[in-house]
Amino acid sequence: MGGGPVWSQDRAAVERQFQTWLNRDIWPEAQRAGVSPRTFEAAFDGVQLNWKLPDLVPPGSAPKPPKKQRQAEFGSPGKYFNRGSVDGATSVGKQMARRHKSVLDRVARQTGVPWRIILAIWGRESAYGRVAIPHDAFEVLGTKAFMSTRAGYFREELIAALQIAEAGHAPARAMKSSWAGALGQPQFMPSNYLKYARDGDGDGHADIWSSEADTIASIGAYLQRHGWQTGRDWGFEVHVPDAVSCTLEGPDQGRSIAEWAELGITRVSGRPFPKHELQGEGYLLFPAGRHGPAFVVTPNFYVLKDYNMSDLYALFVGHVGDRIQFGVGDFSASWGAVGGLLRSDVAAMQRVLESQGHDVGGADGLAGFKTRRSIGRWQEARGDAATCFPDPTIKAALVR
Repeated sequence: MGGGPVWSQDRAAVERQFQTWLNRDIWPEAQRAGVSPRTFEAAFDGVQLNWKLPDLVPPGSAPKPPKKQRQAEFGSPGKYFNRGSVDGATSVGKQMARRHKSVLDRVARQTGVPWRIILAIWGRESAYGRVAIPHDAFEVLGTKAFMSTRAGYFREELIAALQIAEAGHAPARAMKSSWAGALGQPQFMPSNYLKYARDGDGDGHADIWSSEADTIASIGAYLQRHGWQTGRDWGFEVHVPDAVSCTLEGPDQGRSIAEWAELGITRVSGRPFPKHELQGEGYLLFPAGRHGPAFVVTPNFYVLKDYNMSDLYALFVGHVGDRIQFGVGDFSASWGAVGGLLRSDVAAMQRVLESQGHDVGGADGLAGFKTRRSIGRWQEARGDAATCFPDPTIKAALVR
């Protein structure tokens, strides 16, 4: 085959290669992992390549150049907290809190993870099981393991999915996933299922597709195993005085919450920080730099990020959980109208900052905390007030 674009490939020939690869390459590895012929055959019965999935590189073809993408991080981060998403996750979450009170209380006692946090993750991942999970897991994982830009990763996940089917937790044809291969209501990748899925209803199986109790127990186990600190909150929205620079953001610049309070940082609620939190470590978080709400977060915030590596995701979960249990309102500070940049714009800024000695966490086009504070340090070095978030004016000054 030639090296042309994806859609010029002879699909029938690639399909034949796929079936040969399954039998000659994947089956021996699956067999070594304890998968029976019956399970393997059931998993791939009728399965063909899904050519609609993203990031495919069929044999003999060159990867297509990446498209420029707009992402929520680079519009106003406030878009992530749109009215419908926040209110929907909150209102249904309150219903689920009443419906599953006994299971939620039990899992919270067992894991130390507050039930409101478990609910908020469940709501964000699958709208409490109401979002359709449409794809056949073996079609998705087989396609991506055979011809994606991360084939090695998906090969491991494919073997893990076969082990799940072998254990009888779900029939092969009932294993539904997202387009990325994430399974069930908590959206676990198969390897995470093997580590963290739990039987919450006592029937002997961890059914994260149709059992709400199993879903609740599995999310709690995941967070517990990732280091959730019992008794600590996830964080607090705060007022940060102008004299405290946004360049102090980040999990590597922690101080005790008492020390942050001594610098004049206060909760927007007007209440003092809880006494039991004062000696614990906290970290500044400016998800939109000085253009939006600010927070002091705890190590538990970064446990939430282990579930999905996004500041906005972790913030959404913490915020919605608080709304469900405590009835809190919107953030006190508004989100500024920042954004209008492409990922490639941010990457160009990162490369310039790197050339000047800043640690931006890699020129990946993602405006994480290292990039945000590097922008702030660059601004301060110029004698400007730090805003710590990429915008067109900063790009024009940096990238010439």
